[in-house]
Amino acid sequence: MPLTHRRAASVVGIALGLVLTACSGNGDQGSDADPDQVDAVETPELGACRDLTPDDVALPSNATRTVDCSEPHTAQTYKIGNLPDEFDDAAWDSRDLGAWAYRTCSDAFAQFLGADESTVMRARVTWAWFRPSEQAWEEGARWYRCDIVGGGEASESYDDLPETAEGLLTGLPANDDWMTCANGADVDTAPRVACSEEHTWRAVTTVQVGTAEDEYPGDEVVAARSRDYCSESVSAWLGYPLDYDYGYTWFGEGQWDAGNRRTICWARTDR
Repeated sequence: MPLTHRRAASVVGIALGLVLTACSGNGDQGSDADPDQVDAVETPELGACRDLTPDDVALPSNATRTVDCSEPHTAQTYKIGNLPDEFDDAAWDSRDLGAWAYRTCSDAFAQFLGADESTVMRARVTWAWFRPSEQAWEEGARWYRCDIVGGGEASESYDDLPETAEGLLTGLPANDDWMTCANGADVDTAPRVACSEEHTWRAVTTVQVGTAEDEYPGDEVVAARSRDYCSESVSAWLGYPLDYDYGYTWFGEGQWDAGNRRTICWARTDR
């Protein structure tokens, strides 16, 4: 919860993102579905663009028709492939499959954007992955598709991407149009905005709260580490002022199990 003291901290805890969720059955495969993609067994097209919505991204399978990438679009496919042999006999909604996709799409996402893990976590773009429909799975389809989308997990709508999003965050500083800020009193309640817009908070760094070999230490430990590490990190980013406000967004056991060991640190600033 928000704290009120010198070096005040506002905290947001997040349990698990959409990327690991298999949340519906075979029927709905997204808006403006292309009949040729519905229940498709063939691997999707790399580089294809689509106009996806948050409701589309919440589904485990997607058949939204593609559009020319020179036209307005909110999503682009940046990685495709066949699943490892270990999933030949796996259940369609296997959590192990979700964890594998999280690692695979996350690594490829950073490479596609041309940025390090910290910058990617603070960007106003995220990714979603899709598997074959249940029917296609039963017919032997074992492909996966990773899409970049122009918004975050909490976005009510997505922004249009450039004709290609490849290299979108290459170079420092990253493009403020695609970096995450917030405009409001507290990090946990302030609407997220582009850092090129008026704002009161900026996601400035990330801190590592565990190693790859660590078991999940519990919510209280992760929150405490996040508070302490972000206090130091934000102070350094601001130039070690005597007084400052900071916030942190930590992630729960689900994303820890998927490989995320970082917390996002926020500074109260208009720059």
